Amino acid sequence: MTARRILIVEDEGIVAKDMEKILSRLGYPVVGIAYSGPEAVRRAEEEKPDLVLMDIVLKGEMDGIEAAARIRETADLPVVYLTAYADSEILKRAGVTEPYGYILKPFRERELHAVIEIAFYKHTADRERERLISQLRTTLLRIKTLEGLLPICSHCKKIRDEQGRWHEISHYISDHSRAEFTHGICPDCLEQYYSAEDLPG
Repeated sequence: MTARRILIVEDEGIVAKDMEKILSRLGYPVVGIAYSGPEAVRRAEEEKPDLVLMDIVLKGEMDGIEAAARIRETADLPVVYLTAYADSEILKRAGVTEPYGYILKPFRERELHAVIEIAFYKHTADRERERLISQLRTTLLRIKTLEGLLPICSHCKKIRDEQGRWHEISHYISDHSRAEFTHGICPDCLEQYYSAEDLPG
């Protein structure tokens, strides 16, 4: 299995380099380091990493939460937040972007590893769930099921639909199911409507 690649977004150069070393030890290739929100958005689009480690507090007009929201608009990438602040308002804002985890600084290597692996697992599960939901929707669109009482004329055997219109039974069933029809003659009708001269020899 190909090692999953990570983009680091951290405006403190020393911290970013230390994180890069830790990730390398853990077996995750680092595709790059972004030092600002706009750079993070650009690098995520260009590098297409498997995960973004995003510092919430970044210098400049775009913080990590806004950068994560921009990335989420353009790419299906899991984002794990790094933060030294557990402020409830910040966490509430961050939660809107549906992150795949949080790591509080300072963190331990084992803790970082665990959060990243859980993020990858959850992202894979989310993708599979979305695929199955899409497949189910497609299947439901293809399947039509007849159920309930069907008003049918005792004489001509036409069926009345929900709007009060009457239809030939074969047309109605074709419109409401995946059934197809072939036509033949039953023995009773053969005897009633056809003479021996009409039948092939």
